[in-house]
Amino acid sequence: MDGRRKQLSIDGVRGVNEWAIMFNELAQELRPMSEGIAWFEGLAPEDQFAVLRLLSHYCVQARATTEDGPESIHRAGLRPTHTPAVLIRRGRINEQLGKIAGLAPLDERRKAFRLLVSVLAVADGRRRERYCSNGCGHEWHRL
Repeated sequence: MDGRRKQLSIDGVRGVNEWAIMFNELAQELRPMSEGIAWFEGLAPEDQFAVLRLLSHYCVQARATTEDGPESIHRAGLRPTHTPAVLIRRGRINEQLGKIAGLAPLDERRKAFRLLVSVLAVADGRRRERYCSNGCGHEWHRL
């Protein structure tokens, strides 16, 4: 997949289906993070913000918890002092995920993307072990 905009539309958001596949392939390590970063950087700034918002929503749907923070920071390769890493450790996970998705400078957006993919990986991995180990109806678990 490349960063070119496609005219796919689900709920009025361009490219959501393509984005969902990218998120899940990255979270399941079916695609290298370096490829995900290149894809993310190739998006227009408004699409980057939309990607981060949607990705944070997927983390909430996967039932991310505050306890997922340290493992997610480690997987994302972030230092504990990076802004997204500081935010994720502050509690109220849903609120912090929204703040992380709203980080503005490109460098912070890149770190936010890496962290949110890692949060999704940790939370969805736990959900997969607990609820989906004997099979499930989640399309993204059958990539």
